Amino acid sequence: MRSIWNGAISFGLVSIPIKLVNATEHHSVSFRQIHTEDGGRIRYRKVCELEEREVASDEIGKGYEEPDGTIIPITDDDLAALPLPTAKTIDIVGFIPAERIDPLQMDAAYYLMANGVPAAKPYTLLREALKRSGRVAIAKFALRGRERLGMLRVVDDVIAMHGLLWPDEVRAPESATPDASVTVRDKELDLADALMDTLGEVDLEELHDDYREAVEELIAAKASGEKIPAAPAADRGGKVIDLMSALESSVREARASRGEEGEAGEEAEISRLSARRTGARKTARTSPKETGGKKSTSTEKKPASASGEKAAAKKTTAKKAATKKTAAKKTTARKRA
Repeated sequence: MRSIWNGAISFGLVSIPIKLVNATEHHSVSFRQIHTEDGGRIRYRKVCELEEREVASDEIGKGYEEPDGTIIPITDDDLAALPLPTAKTIDIVGFIPAERIDPLQMDAAYYLMANGVPAAKPYTLLREALKRSGRVAIAKFALRGRERLGMLRVVDDVIAMHGLLWPDEVRAPESATPDASVTVRDKELDLADALMDTLGEVDLEELHDDYREAVEELIAAKASGEKIPAAPAADRGGKVIDLMSALESSVREARASRGEEGEAGEEAEISRLSARRTGARKTARTSPKETGGKKSTSTEKKPASASGEKAAAKKTTAKKAATKKTAAKKTTARKRA
């Protein structure tokens, strides 16, 4: 792999000579802009807007534009004179748990290669120390004209560095939240759970770029003069109006694509999830509550309820006995008369 930066890792007083190489690569198909009438390439020319003429690369420099449009020229010598201790050094400033890093801060990834035999020992020392600590190193480094933030971690037996955005470069998420306030029903959550369970996990190694493959096939076919059949349009059923219907259909399609059980199994799964949620809610409602320093539960109320039932039964029996006694007296009185 071709190195894009040579320098050293500064680990306290330990200096580790390294080479920086890209850890990732893009496989997307690149296109050129052409003149559609004759296929000629479209190229850009750099023109000075004051002289209205094309200028060569050696005549082009840098400049900072003020809000009022004024340009302040900045030369390479100006930038080189700035105090930049990380110009050729990846300066480790501390170590933190990996979970402290917000994925939103992640930028480009690089591999750090030991540069020469003498670098092997300190390189291995840092690698093993990172492994044993379970933490990642936070460092500052300079690349392409500016100072950056980086995170060092171990990948197999190599130290990898992820460029990090500075914290003030990550936008707050509040502005991206939905404007409308909505309520999600338990039944909808049950269906969403069923869909997630059906889709299950995925092996990232099995995923590939279908669009890039289709573009490559298109280019090959056009180069050989073959005609490309139009791909059938995907039928998504138009605009989704009923969320429940869309979720139910998604669960059925996911199960069918995996060759799993049909509608009966789907309903059973949804019912199971619903019962699980309902049980959780009942448990929350019937959980013991502190009342006057003692726990009051539904089982403690049963004796009081039973006593009330017994008292009511005794009252009814006494009433019936009194009624019978009154009737007997009336019958005896009529016989005497």
